[in-house]
Amino acid sequence: MQKILGRRLVCLMATGSALLALPCLSTAAPSADAWARWKPSDTQSTATIDNSAYDTFLDDYVVSHHNGPNGVRYGDVSSADRKKLEQYIDQLEGLDIASYNRTVQRAYWINLYNAETLDLVLSAYPVDSIKAVGGGFFNRGPWDKKVLMVDGVKLSLNDIEHRILRPFWPDGMTHYGVNCASISCPSLLAKAYKGSDVDQMLRANAKAYINSQQGVSVDGNTVTLSSIYDWYRADFGGNAAGVLDHLRQFAAPKLSAQLDTLDHIDGYAYNWALNSEDNIKRQPAN
Repeated sequence: MQKILGRRLVCLMATGSALLALPCLSTAAPSADAWARWKPSDTQSTATIDNSAYDTFLDDYVVSHHNGPNGVRYGDVSSADRKKLEQYIDQLEGLDIASYNRTVQRAYWINLYNAETLDLVLSAYPVDSIKAVGGGFFNRGPWDKKVLMVDGVKLSLNDIEHRILRPFWPDGMTHYGVNCASISCPSLLAKAYKGSDVDQMLRANAKAYINSQQGVSVDGNTVTLSSIYDWYRADFGGNAAGVLDHLRQFAAPKLSAQLDTLDHIDGYAYNWALNSEDNIKRQPAN
């Protein structure tokens, strides 16, 4: 977990029963740099993508929580079900994504990102954090590794997020869809995104996140936000006022009233612990 201490940023990482405070490597987010290769779409297409296998996996292993992040039962995933997850990823990789309309494409890229993230965690499980998955000594995580192949092009998770989703859908909502397998990330939903309801699902997840302690914590006149709103400030208006305006769009009445009294952000925090159901159970209730 990252916290700002004075002018020093530290990461809190669980090691068994202890927490170690270590200097953080830079967590500056990559800029949104559109990869023109993935821009084409068929605006007239009514074709959909079969996500039924992924829906079954999510329904079986994601535990939904009304208050707080959803958990994943990584330790319970059978070898047969992991194989089905990998077959679903293979199915997505084999599609001609340019032949679909834009909303189906958006759901496709989010589902591909999240399914591959699940498989990467499962490949290394048990781990304390996704940052330990294929990240080498400095725990840089798996995001830059070319782990997917779509239409003959090798892709990383960062390619999907920062070169496809963020630049082609520049509304900030990508951050509520892609899941980095961490407690402080907006929840992995227990069902796949679909082109017909991707926008509604993203908005619903934004509302749940912003009204949770993982997204926004207000204590008197002190407001602490998820580090997502620091790393990706450019996607939320570019400054504190823009971020607060974005939060107000989704805030429940009590939180909205609290935000209306604020014109600044006091700090940011992020917990990189794995979003396993066991870890979620250990979190204090919102």
